[in-house]
Parts: sequence; structure tokens; C-alpha cells
Amino acid sequence: MDQKDKRQLRRLKRDIKRTGNKRRRQVLKRDLTDSPEDAPHAEFDFGRSSSATLNGLDEDATRKDRKRS
Repeated sequence: MDQKDKRQLRRLKRDIKRTGNKRRRQVLKRDLTDSPEDAPHAEFDFGRSSSATLNGLDEDATRKDRKRS
């Protein structure tokens, strides 16, 4: 994987995480105003805004801890 691809993947993951966080904050605020007693127990589903599928895609020599070698 070359540097350009890695940079694009990292940018994509950063954008997805930002989108998910923004949406999560909006939903939690809405839950807090609608039903304050149930707000601490609310669950959130990131859905398309999940970055879990992008984890570990750029595992190569440039990202590994050099002390372990």
C-alpha cells in the first residue's frame, strides 16, 4: 500500500468518525430533552457512520512499534 492510499484511508476514517460523533451528540441531546430520566441509559447505533471496517487496514512496517522487533 503506497503512502497516497494510506493517506486517503486515514482521511476517510477521520471523516467517518467525525460524522458519527456529530450525529451521536445530536441524538443524545435530543434524548435528553425528550426524556431526561431515560437519557443515561440510551444506546446509540452508528450504522453507516461506523469506522470499524477501516481498522487495521494500514498495518505495515511504517506503523509498527520498532521496539518489539
